Amino acid sequence: MADRDGSDARSTKLRCFYASLVANSNAADPRIEAAFAAVPREPFAGPGPWSILASNGWRSRDRGPLYVTTPDDDPAFLYQDVLIAIDAARGINIGQPSLHALCLDALAPQPGETAIQVGTGSGYYTALLAHLVGPDGQVHGREIDPGLAERTARNLVAWPWARVEARSGAAEGLPAADAIYVNAGAPRPAQAWLDALRPEGRLLFPLQPAEDRGGMLLIRRGLDASAWPARFVSPSIFIPLQGLAEDESGSLAKAFAQGQLKAVRAIRFDGPPDASCWYDGGDWWLSTKEP
Repeated sequence: MADRDGSDARSTKLRCFYASLVANSNAADPRIEAAFAAVPREPFAGPGPWSILASNGWRSRDRGPLYVTTPDDDPAFLYQDVLIAIDAARGINIGQPSLHALCLDALAPQPGETAIQVGTGSGYYTALLAHLVGPDGQVHGREIDPGLAERTARNLVAWPWARVEARSGAAEGLPAADAIYVNAGAPRPAQAWLDALRPEGRLLFPLQPAEDRGGMLLIRRGLDASAWPARFVSPSIFIPLQGLAEDESGSLAKAFAQGQLKAVRAIRFDGPPDASCWYDGGDWWLSTKEP
């Protein structure tokens, strides 16, 4: 029993340091650091040793991911700002903690709110969302891979107000939500996400050309149906979302190549686009003007 108590104390110490490491410079809300300190990473990584992504996050996908295997199952390897493989063959990882700390701070899930996560993986960030909304809130996970959805469900037993379904997160029928967190790259905001947002609800997703770099776009549903506040939170690259038509024109990749992500201020649903247009998505466009 003493060994177990010692192991638990060590894991707690590691988590507290790790939480400070990944959240201190990336999150203004102290609840984000507290969530990283409270949720253990071990169940979501699975039994060690673990494969940790060693290549640069901007490494060309043509070269494939490069992993390094930990020498043993010491949890200290998990409590670093690293991506941990949950399916190395397919390049599916528990994403970089510092990026998710930044994103969760921007999304700002509050106690009692309803959140949706699209692309749960093994459920680590689903559990963090559940911690942030608390037992008076709800988290609805969507994971299109049945095996990963089953794994998420097993890992969320301690958070009964968080559930996952093995289905597309871009399809119609999503519940009304205050916060939607998408962890798969998409060439546009799915209509299902926009429809599910409550007034003042927030959507954060990786706007991303196919197999290329993009950015985490934060959208807040406003009262005006023609334009809502929007801004990029960070550059990003995720595994592509299944179920949305890709931008075959290449114009989204060109928009990211020109840069100036910080200039974006709004998503507009009226047209035609004017001189403030950063990217024209057809029935929506991003503008550098305030809505």
